[in-house]
Parts: sequence; C-alpha cells; structure tokens
Amino acid sequence: MTGVEHGYAVILAGGYGERFWPASTAKRPKQLLSLLGDRTMLEMAIDRLAGLIPPERVIVLTSEDLVAPTIALSPDLPRQNVIGEPMRRDTAAAVALACAVVSARDPEAVFCVLTADHVMGDLERFRNTLRSGMALAESESVLVTIGITPTEPSSAFGYVETGESLDLAEEIVGDIAFRHVTRFVEKPDRETAEGYLDSGKFSWNSGMFIWSVEALAKAFRIHQPELADLIAALVPVVDTDQFAQTLAAQFDPLEKISIDYALMEKADNIVMAEGTFAWDDVGSWPAVGEHLPADEAGNVAIGDVVALDAANNIVLSEGRLTALIGVQDLIVVHAGDATLICPKDKAQDVKKVVTTLRDNPDWSRFL
Repeated sequence: MTGVEHGYAVILAGGYGERFWPASTAKRPKQLLSLLGDRTMLEMAIDRLAGLIPPERVIVLTSEDLVAPTIALSPDLPRQNVIGEPMRRDTAAAVALACAVVSARDPEAVFCVLTADHVMGDLERFRNTLRSGMALAESESVLVTIGITPTEPSSAFGYVETGESLDLAEEIVGDIAFRHVTRFVEKPDRETAEGYLDSGKFSWNSGMFIWSVEALAKAFRIHQPELADLIAALVPVVDTDQFAQTLAAQFDPLEKISIDYALMEKADNIVMAEGTFAWDDVGSWPAVGEHLPADEAGNVAIGDVVALDAANNIVLSEGRLTALIGVQDLIVVHAGDATLICPKDKAQDVKKVVTTLRDNPDWSRFL
C-alpha cells in the first residue's frame, strides 16, 4: 500500500487514563502501559501507520511532563515530533496545536487525528480508510470523521447519524464509503442505542478525524476564533527556540473544550468514512478483559495470579502474587503501592477514586 504524499498523522497521547488506576498514573498513564501484550498502547498506535505515514510525519502530542518517556517509546520519530502541551486544554486546543505544527511544515498537508489508547483489528482496512479519507480531504474542503459500524447497541460510545452517501470517484477513495453527517449524539441508554442500530443510520463515534490544514484552519476561523488565533501565533515559531514560550503563553487562557463540541457539532461540511475494521477505545478494565485470553472459569490474569473456585475476574498483579478464592466478577489491580478491588459493574467509578485522591493532599502520592 502506498503512502500519502502530503499525509501526516497526529497521535493524541496526553490523557491520564484515570479509569485504569492504579496501573495508570500521572507519571505512567494508560498509553505508556503494556496492558494488551508486549507493546505499549502508544507503540501499537505508531506501528499501525507503517506503510502509510513515514515516521518523520508522525507527530505525538502529550503533556509536557510525559515528553521524556514518550520519546523513549518512539525512537524512530524525530525528537521534534513529540510535543508537550504545557497544560491540559482538551482536544480542541490539541487539534489546533497540531494544525499549526503540520501547517508550518507543509501548507499543503492533510492529517489524521488518532489516539494512543485505541485497539484495532483488520489493520490493512484501517490504513485503507485513512488513505481514502486523506485523498478526499486533499481534493475537497471537508472535515472527515471515522464512524465505526456498530456490532452491538452499546451505551459506552457516542454515535454519528448519517444521511446520503457521497458519489465519489473510485480512483480517489477506493472502496471506502463516505456519507454526509447529520448530527453527533452523546452516549445513549441501551434502549435508544437499539433504536439507532435498527435505523441503520448510526455509527459509533471513534474520535478519529481527517482534514487538510487549510479546511481545518478555515473551520476554526468560523466557529472558534480563539483557536484560529492560536494557529496564527504558533505557525511562525514552529521548530524555533521561541515555540515553547509562545505555546505556553497562548495555551494558558484557552477554554477547555473537546473538538466535538468546539467544531464537529457546528460545521456543515462534515462527512463520515465508514469504518468497517475492528475497533475499541478500551475505556475501562472490563474492556481490557475482552482483548485478553481467559482461563476455563473466565478469569483474565496479567502477572502472577492464582484463582481457586473463582470466576470471571480481571486481575492485574504487578511485582507480586495475587490469590483469589471463591469470588467472581471482580476487578483486582495491584500496581505500584496501591490496590483496587471493585465489582466489574462499578468499573466506571474508578475515576471517582482518582478524584477523591486528588482532593486529599495526603493521598496525592498514589496518583
């Protein structure tokens, strides 16, 4: 498969993965962990781009304090392609920062926005989807989102509603289908999700995007002038000694807002590429369990674990032996100097523990 001449990839890797505490911490967040094998999630995200985007055009955005470990995990990337955000301002600001960097290096560029904590299957199909999306973004002034064909009425994901198919030349997009986007919707309850699937008009919102720097900058000028100003301020100083100082000064006053709210729910030139590859955003411990082998009783073990008369548990035991007797449907995580034990159906509440620790100065060392 050939690459894209002006194609870049931006991988967002600045999150803290709070639902994966205590394995995921501020100093060692989810994307830097090897939860699903020998490779970290960041390394797997970079690996997926092989043959499509060369390393010199792969950019990783992370937090300023994670630059060093991120560089250590991405030795094939140029040092200047790992960029640290001086403070957290959510994904809209991150995307605008990416637009500035890519635009400064190639004003004709198109780039995809990916995240470092997704799990993919059918990688050739995934790369073909990116290639076709980039070809479309290069030829037309559109903002492309990738929607995943649902396999179940999940209430864990947001959805994208689509309308008519685009009539596009096969030499541009190959066999990837594109549709006009009608709207984005928040995570629904299960009954609503079942209705979405029955309608055939909805896809999962993957949080992956493709656009040209020109189309994206124009959309920011219309819908988010502050982020357009950020791009204008950064482009002249990209890859200079003034970049870090300018970035910090420009980032500090920005509103914390996601790219979905800031742009995708407002623009009228959005199209969706139908993602027919396997995908999961691995947002909680039970999601990790779905991607790892289990024993005959359904227990998923990472590390040294003994399970007696125990069933359907997920256990991570880091640097020690963990033994379970007569329990089921639990998440048990021993990592660092902290331990988590909770029922699987309370997995989303792990984030509340992190909030509690953050609010208590005596417990901040566990974050």
